[in-house]
Amino acid sequence: MMLLVLAVASCAMTGRDNGSNNTTNKTMTTTSSTDNCTRVLISTTLGDIEIALYNQTPKHRDNFVKLVGEGFYDGVLFHRVIKDFMIQTGDPKSRNAAPGEMLGAGDPGYTIEAEIVYPECFHKRGALAAARTGDNVNPERRSSGSQFYIVTGRKFAPEMMEQMEQRMNDQRRQHVFESLVAPRRKEVMKMRMAGDTAGLNKLQAELIELTEQEVAKNPVKFTEAQMEAYTTVGGAPHLDGQYTVFGEVTKGMDVVDKIECVETGRADRPTTDVKILSMKILK
Repeated sequence: MMLLVLAVASCAMTGRDNGSNNTTNKTMTTTSSTDNCTRVLISTTLGDIEIALYNQTPKHRDNFVKLVGEGFYDGVLFHRVIKDFMIQTGDPKSRNAAPGEMLGAGDPGYTIEAEIVYPECFHKRGALAAARTGDNVNPERRSSGSQFYIVTGRKFAPEMMEQMEQRMNDQRRQHVFESLVAPRRKEVMKMRMAGDTAGLNKLQAELIELTEQEVAKNPVKFTEAQMEAYTTVGGAPHLDGQYTVFGEVTKGMDVVDKIECVETGRADRPTTDVKILSMKILK
């Protein structure tokens, strides 16, 4: 529902629904997404993972291929692992990191323009996506130049998907509303100081109407493909439309599951290092 934030501070609407896990050892592949795609073999200390890089996200594909060719990922750790969610790697500072060292801030010195091809490319189980900094410092949602994650996620009942769809639309309303309020802060503060309740209510009603018009242009509505994937093999639907999904696992999801299940400590870093030994282009 619409948050009334002109007179009071708004509350963040973030977090992940922690339901029971019932994820299968499969990925949901889309033939149209992986046909004629570049494939990469990721050799890790726990086994091999093969991924396909989508042609729909050429900037991310080409950057990834460049980094693989340079040996950028050789020796890099999976520095953040969260069961029933994802495994993350690509921080070059992790290569020689001491045990317990905080990781996740490293990159090659650049970011990549967002290529959010949604809803075609989404966070199903096995999806490969680019990590990034938050919207507060990165409103364009530019991707890290090197860090990426592979989704493990979990399965969702159809009714849970409907509830999530509603929450995501509410979050979008809040985001749009706050973006409309931002350039009017001085006006709002002036009316507050003057005790102009009528003026505040009138402005709020106008901004709510503009918000609803904007959200109605492109409301969050899961496609049949998303519903099938999230209710049968699982994933992380709450991330959809916010991060660039640029590939998927085609072989070795069992290795991803092994990595997902390792013991972790502070900041979700595995207590025993899980390392990328090498990567190579297969096609």
